[in-house]
Amino acid sequence: MDSEANNQSSVKEFVFLSFPAHREVQICSFVALLFTYLLTLMGNMVILSFIWTDLRFHTPMYLFLSNLSFLDILFTIVIVPKMLSSLLAEEKTILFAGCIAQIYFYFLLGTVEFILLAVMSIDRYVAICNPLRYTIIMNGHVCFLLVLGCWVGAFFAVLCPTVVVSRLPYCRCCCNHFFCDIAPLLELACVDTHFIQLFNFLLASLVLLSSLVLTVVSYCYIISTILKIPSVQGRQKAFSTCTSHITVVTIAYGSTIFM
Repeated sequence: MDSEANNQSSVKEFVFLSFPAHREVQICSFVALLFTYLLTLMGNMVILSFIWTDLRFHTPMYLFLSNLSFLDILFTIVIVPKMLSSLLAEEKTILFAGCIAQIYFYFLLGTVEFILLAVMSIDRYVAICNPLRYTIIMNGHVCFLLVLGCWVGAFFAVLCPTVVVSRLPYCRCCCNHFFCDIAPLLELACVDTHFIQLFNFLLASLVLLSSLVLTVVSYCYIISTILKIPSVQGRQKAFSTCTSHITVVTIAYGSTIFM
């Protein structure tokens, strides 16, 4: 019993195992990942600069898109720098506190993104189905509250699972992953985690499916309204206002559902 307690209390850091073994492959992976990282940062910064400097883009839709770009920047900062340092380091470790922080911000930003995508679908619904009242309904104050609600809702949704994971006793320190994620971390716990895994799965499904359902319902009304427009040019113009959001939704939900 004392030996088990000592093992649990001795886990102060985790070791990542899912990295290439050969040094040459690690260096190639580092260069490719660094290039992708810098490209992602530069691309999103360009998007933000265009949106905030050009008055034509000062609309609710582009406000939400700028928040998505900001989320992408934070997302890569949370994950990629540690991965880059691990690729070059001999010991691919992360402190326990750093691992828990990475888990929290990783799921926080992901949850904010999906809630924000649902909010953007509502914005497109109002723009297409109630165009005359759009500027009144989706004013600056409402947009600010919607974005704030995304962050606050995600903050509380992710807080409980992260606290539970941080309070578990861990007997092993070798994490079979390349960054801190809840699923591989639970495999290292000294206790039965089936209930925690089920709870996390249900919570993730609730966030993902509820936002997806809201998005699908909104677009059902949007498509129905667009089809009622008599001219082809009018239908094309109305649909073109949704293309950016549809693209983001397809990429986000497609990749997440696949995972």
